[in-house]
Formats: sequence, structure tokens, C-alpha cells
Amino acid sequence: MKCYRCGAELDKSEICPGCGTNVRIYKKTISLSNRFYNEGLEKAGVRDMTGAVSALRQSLKLDKNNIDARNLLGLVYYETGEVVAALSEWVISKNLKAENNLADKYMDYVRNSPSQLDTINQTIKKFNIALNYCHQDGLDLAVIQLKKVLQLNSGFVKAHLLLALLYLNQGNWDKAKIECQKALKLDTGNVMAKRYLKEADSMLLPGESGKLVSDIASSDSDDVIRYNSGNEMIIQPVKKSAITRSGSIWGIVLGAVLGVAAACFLILPQRIQSINNSNQNKIAQISEESDAKSAKINDYEQQIKTLQSQIDGLQNKVTDYEGVDSTSAAMNSLMEATNIYIEDSSNTEAMAKALENLDLNAISDDVSSEFKTLYGTLMSLVGTQLADTYYSTGYDAYKAENYEIAIANLSKAYQYDSTNVNTIYYLANSYYASGDIDNAKTSFDAVITNFPDTKSAAAAQTKLAEINNSGN
Repeated sequence: MKCYRCGAELDKSEICPGCGTNVRIYKKTISLSNRFYNEGLEKAGVRDMTGAVSALRQSLKLDKNNIDARNLLGLVYYETGEVVAALSEWVISKNLKAENNLADKYMDYVRNSPSQLDTINQTIKKFNIALNYCHQDGLDLAVIQLKKVLQLNSGFVKAHLLLALLYLNQGNWDKAKIECQKALKLDTGNVMAKRYLKEADSMLLPGESGKLVSDIASSDSDDVIRYNSGNEMIIQPVKKSAITRSGSIWGIVLGAVLGVAAACFLILPQRIQSINNSNQNKIAQISEESDAKSAKINDYEQQIKTLQSQIDGLQNKVTDYEGVDSTSAAMNSLMEATNIYIEDSSNTEAMAKALENLDLNAISDDVSSEFKTLYGTLMSLVGTQLADTYYSTGYDAYKAENYEIAIANLSKAYQYDSTNVNTIYYLANSYYASGDIDNAKTSFDAVITNFPDTKSAAAAQTKLAEINNSGN
């Protein structure tokens, strides 16, 4: 035992050897706490769980640090189905003593079994549902829920007691007695179970409770004699002749045979016919609903086909209009650039801006030969200057690793002057650096095909080999 103030080991003296505190009352308190713990341990050993809980709570009131008492209280709660209360005690025990504590083992046993945790959760939920049904006067539903609870955890004493109480309320004395006996088997000292059992016994044997020991009394029926022997009620049948007993047995057998025959010949055919009629009606109803839905589906499919054909027609018209618009815009751009050249042939910046959105490859099928001739003439005059302007901007963007701008300007430069190998080579590198492998391969192929005897062609050949070897 250690001093509560300084933690020093105490001897038989009433004075702490470490700090000099008078520990006489403290020792008595600890001793009394251990006494209540031992009492609780004895009662738990004979399954007097109610008495064990009372003793262990008293022990913890005197010494909250009594780890053995707290762990045992958790075990008692667990045995009576109070898993949440058990875990609470073990958690407190763990916080008070972190090392070498049996509470770790108990909590691991509960937590390391997912199926057990799920069973505990289901038990608590269903028991709470049963309580709510009781508050709402749904007693039959409460009985059903409690039966499910006991299927999950047959050791839940509170569920047995509540079910017994509901049976008493319904007048099911036999079932109430059985539940009380189950509760007392789990907790021999449960006062509530004893009260319910006494009530059930008094209703099963009305008027018998006031008799003295060894009093003998005949029942209202001539079939049995009831008498008390000590604390037990003895029910003894009256002897009957073999003829009487056999007659009763044959009467029961004959009644059972007649009942089965009546059910087979009178009730069962009518019931079968009723079920068949009901099934036929349901089948007819389902068939009608299925036909109606099939008809609707066919209508919807026809509507979808009609709408799709309309969409395709409108899409073709939109495409035609887009072609006309793009051709008209290209002609306007070319006229504007030509006009700028006539006014000032050195204003390449304005001509480039006018021709910015003109892509001859995209409209080559829609323009006239005169348009192409004019475009060719203008390019022979200013194409090289425009290509130099775009090449300069694109090459600067390539060096700055701004590949999007580099691709846009180098593409324009190559459109206006396809004789510059550097333009198509750096365009291919820009595609490759931006991740556009397909256009990069096409551009490298153009370098190799159009400029075969150049250093750029050799470099392009190497790049293509790298791309092919990498699986792109």
C-alpha cells in the first residue's frame, strides 16, 4: 500500500514514513474497499450479479483507484449483457493504470471481433426500439423486438426482465415465469426477477400462497391434488383406471383424425381454389400492364427515330451554312490583305493580321480557281516576309518553352513559306515537347522527306527512332 500524498510504501505504522501524514483512516478506507471487493468477488462466483454490482460499487466509492474492483465490475456488467457499461468501466480502469492492466485484454476481446461488435450494436439498437414501443403502447411489437434481442444475446438480463414484465401484462403467466427463471439463472440475486416470478406463481396458483407447510388440499378438479411441502408446491394427479385412461386417449386420437379429415375435404380445397383465383387475377393484371408498357416503348422508339432524322437534316444544313461562312470570311480576309499590299506593300504586320484566320487547306474544296490564283500571287510577293515574321515570333516562343504560341506561329510561317527547313523542324520539336506525338511524327516525316540531306533531317530521324522505341 502506498501513501496517497507522497507515494511512499506504508508499513504497519499509522504514520507515513515518507511525509509523516497520518494514514490511519486512509488504511481503513482501503481495507474496507478491499473487503467489499472480496464480497463482490464471492457473489460473482455464485452468479449473484446484483449483489456483486452493489458490493463493487461500494468498493469503488471508497477507493476509485481499486483497479481489481473496477475490472471485476466490468466483467459482471458484461456477463449480464451490459456491454456499454462494461466498456466504460474498463476504459476508466485503463486511464487510471496504463500498464499491466487486464482491462486491455478484456477490451481487445470485444474490439477485435467485428462480428461481436456488430452483435452488440444490434442488441442495443433493438432493445432501445423495444423500449420505444413500450412507451408508445406497442407491446406486441416490443415483445417481437425483445425476442430478437435475446436471440442475439441470451445473457441480457434486462431484456429477460422486460419481456417477463410484458408477458405479465398480457396474462401469459407461464412465459413470464420462464423468463424470470432464465434471468435468475444468470443473476441469482436479481430482486426484480424474484418479484416477477412471485407474481407469476401467484397467478398460476391463485389462493395457494396462504397455506401452511404440509397443508394438503384438493383442487377444484378431481384430476389433481395440490399441497405444499416446505417451500415447494406439489401437484399430484389422481390415479385413474386403465380403462378410463385408454378411453380418453382414443377419444383424443379420434378427434384429431376427424379434424384432419374435415380440413382436407372441406377447408383445404376451397383455400386452394381461392389462392389459384387470386394468382390468376394477378397474372392477368401483370400481363395487361406489360402490354401497355410495350406499346408505349414502341411509340417512344418511333418518336426517337423521327427526331433523330430531323436532327441529322438540321445538322447537314448547319454544316452547309458553316462552309459558306468560312469561305466568305476567307475571301474577305484575302481581299483585305490585297488592299493593304496595294496601299503599302511594306506593311507586313497589317497583312499578317488580315490573313490570320485564313486557312487555305480548310477551304480548298470550296473556293474558286481565281481565289487560289490571287492567293498564290499575293504569297509570291509577301509570303516570305510574313513567314519571317511568324518564324521569329514562333522561334522565340520555342526557346521560352511556350509551345502553344510556338506551334501557332511556326504553323503560319510554314504555311506562307514551306522552303525553310528550320520552320518545320522547330514546329515538330514544339509538337513533341507539348505531348502531341502524332503531329510531331508527321512533322518529323516532312523534314526527312522534303529536306533529306540536311542536319535537321538527321536529327528528325533520331527523334522518330526515339518515339518509335518508346512505343508511342
